Amino acid sequence: MIRSQGPAALTIGAFAAAGGVGVETVRFYQRKGLLRVPDAGAGVRRYGLEDVRRLRFIRQAQAAGFTLAEIGELLELDAGEDRARAHALAEARVAALDLRIAELQQARDALARLADRCGRGGAGPCPILASFDGHAPPEG
Repeated sequence: MIRSQGPAALTIGAFAAAGGVGVETVRFYQRKGLLRVPDAGAGVRRYGLEDVRRLRFIRQAQAAGFTLAEIGELLELDAGEDRARAHALAEARVAALDLRIAELQQARDALARLADRCGRGGAGPCPILASFDGHAPPEG
């Protein structure tokens, strides 16, 4: 669809849809300086393929857990081809993701133990529900 259009043929709605976001997200990224605001030739702002590529990059970087500030830096590095800094940012993000995965695994294990105890039945409240008020029965 986009390839058949000219280099700057997308309206903001079509541009947002091509990037998988809403129009307000495009405007938010523009206010943050992550996306350019094109000139309004003939009263309508038009976006091209490079804009779509940049928007998709922003979304992918967010999915990888980068902050908007880090994404801004990555976009600047993209232009300067600073591989060492891009590598350092990626390594830091991997380390942060590893830490988050470990935290999530601990939470999963704790919930699985509570679910197991709750599933065994017995007297008193379900350990899952009791844990929310800080009064989980002792493990046993």
